[in-house]
Amino acid sequence: MTQTIVPSGFTQAAFDAFLAARREPAWLTAQRRELWEAFQAMPLPGRDEEEWRRTDIRLLRLDKFGLPVEGTGGAQLPEGVLTAGVTLGGRTATLNSVPVAQQLAPKWAERGVVFGSLDQLINEHSELIRRHLFTRAVNPHADKFAALHGACWSGGTFLYVPRGVTVDEPLYQLSALQGGGSDFSHTLVIVDDDAEVTLLAETAGDDTPSLHCGGIELWVGAGARLQYVNLQNWGSGTWHFGHQKALVGRDGQLQWTIGALGARVAKVNQHVGLIGQRANAQVNGVMFTEGRQHLSYHTLQHHEAESCQSDLLYKGALQDHSRIVWRGMIKVDPNAQKTDGYQRDDNLILSEGARADSIPGLEIEADDVRCTHGATAGRVDDQQIFYAQCRGLTRNEAVRMIVAGFFQQVFDRIRIECVREALGHAIGRRIREYD
Repeated sequence: MTQTIVPSGFTQAAFDAFLAARREPAWLTAQRRELWEAFQAMPLPGRDEEEWRRTDIRLLRLDKFGLPVEGTGGAQLPEGVLTAGVTLGGRTATLNSVPVAQQLAPKWAERGVVFGSLDQLINEHSELIRRHLFTRAVNPHADKFAALHGACWSGGTFLYVPRGVTVDEPLYQLSALQGGGSDFSHTLVIVDDDAEVTLLAETAGDDTPSLHCGGIELWVGAGARLQYVNLQNWGSGTWHFGHQKALVGRDGQLQWTIGALGARVAKVNQHVGLIGQRANAQVNGVMFTEGRQHLSYHTLQHHEAESCQSDLLYKGALQDHSRIVWRGMIKVDPNAQKTDGYQRDDNLILSEGARADSIPGLEIEADDVRCTHGATAGRVDDQQIFYAQCRGLTRNEAVRMIVAGFFQQVFDRIRIECVREALGHAIGRRIREYD
């Protein structure tokens, strides 16, 4: 695939060339220009800010990257790991933020399902997208990266499932980076009332310095059900910044599973808003780091309505000199009585140089609630290794077995067998040989 990149980084000339290459509704162009001005006015986040105190981005040079203007020709996309043995109802793919493939089974299109490139669907479904894009989910003014994404998103994915439609085949999206490119993909999912769908999302990249600045917005209607799996598997040279938020309506159900395995540095805000009575959200996280990777995930379970339930379980394993930062908050509004909120983060440290920071928190303004949180960090138990070796396993086989058992609690929550197996295999391949 050949694509044109404006060589001068994120300049006004680059942005003007980016807009000129797109044919979009006037409201979107105006929105982009407003957010571009916000991006220019904002400084990069610094370690004097609480949210960024444990994440150092002083080595990031934004001017080394650029905006994709257009793409032509074919592309050799990497193989995904989530779809082995799965019959898909549709798929989309982007390379360096440029759409290269999209497909939806006719039987789902006939029932009104819309799935494909957000870039290409923005004109066909302008009003529907306008009512949801950057309105209540992701805040494009949150920081400089959010504003950059809001101004320059491209290569995104749009999924709309009409009221009452159940899509019983998973849909799949792949975002890939190659050759030091940039990715600004935006995922917008709208599941209408009483509808149901599963979306598998995956990223992949090589180890050259790259930039991902993305956003995810999930809208789950009344009585709707969404399973969303997001595997972050960028290359070791990728700077990964993301703002992600789901809104769950009355009696809606969300299962959101993240796998965080890639990137040089990742700083992600993952928020869930329970906005309708009896909304339910389960958030599962699997993280594995190596080398000098730094993954920082900030989660928020925001209870805005009565009788809602949220359940978050993150588990991370670290080796070499890597670091994981998790900062979680359960926020309960004054009218969100009968809230049931839970969050837990566990970390397994596999080497002396690794470090895990877990910071759970509660902010409760209602008086009829049940909210609990917890966090643990520990090393592999030598007695467990000795016990396994006494039964004929090598030390490395024993460590792999212990790591697999550590993650099993999260794997047991995942209802899609191929996802459980893919995450387990991906983690197993990364475990170092131990003496």
